[in-house]
Amino acid sequence: MEMKNLARIQETLEQYVKENHVAGVNVLLYKDNKEIGYWQAGLADIMSKKAFERDTICRMYSMTKTVTAVAAYKLIEQGKLDLGKPVRDILPEFWEVKVCTDTGRNGKPHPAERPILIQDLLNMTSGYGYGAYWEGSTYGEFLTSDLIEELNDDAAGPCKIITQEFAKKIAQIPLNFEPGTDYQYGFSADILGAVIEKVSGKKFSEFLKENIFDPLGMDDTAFYVPKAKQPRLSKIYKTVQDPNHNGKFANLPFEGCNLGIQYKMDHAPSFESGGAGLCSTIDDFMKFGLMLVNRGNFNGKQLLQGATVDFMSGAELRDNIQQKFNQKMEHLSGYTYCNLLRIAKEPGKCKALTTKGEYGWDGWLGPYLGIDPANNIVLVITMQKVDAGTWELTRCVKNIIYSAIKE
Repeated sequence: MEMKNLARIQETLEQYVKENHVAGVNVLLYKDNKEIGYWQAGLADIMSKKAFERDTICRMYSMTKTVTAVAAYKLIEQGKLDLGKPVRDILPEFWEVKVCTDTGRNGKPHPAERPILIQDLLNMTSGYGYGAYWEGSTYGEFLTSDLIEELNDDAAGPCKIITQEFAKKIAQIPLNFEPGTDYQYGFSADILGAVIEKVSGKKFSEFLKENIFDPLGMDDTAFYVPKAKQPRLSKIYKTVQDPNHNGKFANLPFEGCNLGIQYKMDHAPSFESGGAGLCSTIDDFMKFGLMLVNRGNFNGKQLLQGATVDFMSGAELRDNIQQKFNQKMEHLSGYTYCNLLRIAKEPGKCKALTTKGEYGWDGWLGPYLGIDPANNIVLVITMQKVDAGTWELTRCVKNIIYSAIKE
């Protein structure tokens, strides 16, 4: 890689921090199983002026989904889980799910034409979303918003809603469409967490620790941050624009719960969210990414078989579902979405430089995982910026990296 061009990463991070587009951020890049560079800028805690460091712990939110997918495929390759198996055969509360396409705060649900399958959970074709965003949302989405409020209240208080109880609650909410007929990003991965518990006979966190975190040495990854590590946990900041529209920005503290995930992360939660619950560091997630780019192998340990990783990362939505994905997820043009992963299929349509087959996912607060088998690259970015996902800075970093790849 052209190292001179990669130096632009530091300049870019510092510029975005200087202009208050983000409080703190770091970037770690590996190629051919070797560290190419690490860059950081900004603060993990503005008030105490604590730097955003390499060992800073971040809430990963939706990057948790990539771990949940690997956990599911661990069971699939053992013959304990089947993509075509109805969820109701594992979690009986899903036996009589209903569908309601009515919009607004009232509706008339009817029985689903077919059951939700395990594959629907992995591909976000189950019919469950993440709540109502406007008055034209479906009836089920308003009920999902009520459930999210209940989860948030529980996360900030008594913490009594366990993962299995969450599954029972969401099973009572009507789907937004018939299973397998549309795409909608939502709580599918959290239901999958409950499935993994039932199939494995272990608490979700225990299964992840035994089968993923311990073998990879992901010692800073868990559903909460113990007291001794709390000083390393980054604060969360929301970027706001000056109301005078002078082009200036500020980072304001955000201390709320979101999707049932606690802000302080200071105790083991009852609801272990397969879609959003993990905390981790940039180096821990790099280990996870290196395992995947090496087709399931990390330092001689085979976490998944190579064929399993190839299947996971080479999947595609059916053509009719892909069209709906394209309409709903325009920011991911050029990608498909399967196995809780974005997968680049048509790089020329993507909004940042990449290559065919690059895959991974991001999170609500901006953490990002990119795995590129063609170039043997793993990219991990962490930050704690509200509503970030894959945003402008992430795309700029990717553009710098991919323009630095030698022919």
